[in-house]
Amino acid sequence: MSELSERTTSRAHQAPGPAQPAPTVPPRPVVLAAVVGAGTCLLAGLLACAAVAVIGWLAATFGGASGAVRAGASVWLLAHKAGVSLEGASITVAPLGLTAFAAWCLYRGGRFTARISAADRGKDLLVAAGVFAATYGFGALIIALLTSEGALKVSPLLAFLGAASLAIVAGSAGILVESGAAADLADATPTGLRDAVPAAAAAALTVIGVASLLYGVLLAVRFSRVTAMLDLLDTGVVGAVVLFAICLGLLPNLVLYFVGFLAGPGFQLGVGTSIAPTGVDVGNLPAVPLLAAVPSDGGTPTYFLVLTAIVPLLAGAVAGLVVARRGLAAPESDALGWDAFALRGAMSALLASVGLLILMLLAGGSAGPGRMADFGVSSALPAAGLLGAGMAIGGAVAAGVLAARRKAPDHIE
Repeated sequence: MSELSERTTSRAHQAPGPAQPAPTVPPRPVVLAAVVGAGTCLLAGLLACAAVAVIGWLAATFGGASGAVRAGASVWLLAHKAGVSLEGASITVAPLGLTAFAAWCLYRGGRFTARISAADRGKDLLVAAGVFAATYGFGALIIALLTSEGALKVSPLLAFLGAASLAIVAGSAGILVESGAAADLADATPTGLRDAVPAAAAAALTVIGVASLLYGVLLAVRFSRVTAMLDLLDTGVVGAVVLFAICLGLLPNLVLYFVGFLAGPGFQLGVGTSIAPTGVDVGNLPAVPLLAAVPSDGGTPTYFLVLTAIVPLLAGAVAGLVVARRGLAAPESDALGWDAFALRGAMSALLASVGLLILMLLAGGSAGPGRMADFGVSSALPAAGLLGAGMAIGGAVAAGVLAARRKAPDHIE
């Protein structure tokens, strides 16, 4: 009895004490962590595409489940810009909505890799990024080999290059952020460039936001065409789910096409077609609800031409505002004149135009044989140049004016 009382008293005295630290999990080898992180991302994307394809197969009255899974894998490969050949017709248009999902998975996978491996040295980070990208790329290569059969062909080399490139960008970003190396790189970057990068992102997002708004307004105005297309397709409930997934994957492509529209050169929805602020010549379009927003053949309203002049200047002004706010808050801002801020605003606009050029190039390609062989912003380089010129003017003027207004009181005193 006395022994029981002593044990109870001992536990009572131990209870109020400090909590014991939780046992720490030892870090995993860098190579193993990278392989697991990349493999998880690979499976997540494939399972998502296969699930949508199987749902579509359940709604169809022909084909087999294996064919549906191969179709889902082909779409996943397309999202990585691995061209698919179906009965001799090339399909290279990547559904950028799915590409963005894959990039997000890879970013999270990169963070997971850095977290469980506790990699923080430069050598370990390079190994993690390289193994991560190689694993993801080789996984895509194997999937391309398994998918290619009969009339369906996928280039294993393009599958590897596309998947590895996306993994090296998104996965490395996650690894750098989680390890803290991204913050170290930002601190070592010159102030002007460090301010120009977020300003360029703000300018590009402004252009994309206006293009999204324009697309949404045109789609709402022509909503009767959307309902007519849905009635014509008569997909049913299950088919509607698949159609919604397809439209969600291709929605960023259409928004980027309208970026080319706002730039001036416009875009194409087939060989010999043209959708630009100066006029539309497109003819009959596939019965896809996303395309209901495309203006009808003929002349276009004057306000489209006005938008081509205003939107780049507005995006540049946003970039200039970001540059000025960040630059004027820096300790060395007193040593910089308005011309230095104007230069930074113009530099951020040029960076934004390069980013938009890459996105417009990624959004286009071939969607099938014959007339379907040319989709996207065919004049992407001139479009990016026009946007860059307008944004550079807006960015330089906005940043320079804001800097000059702040300097004026100091001279008066």
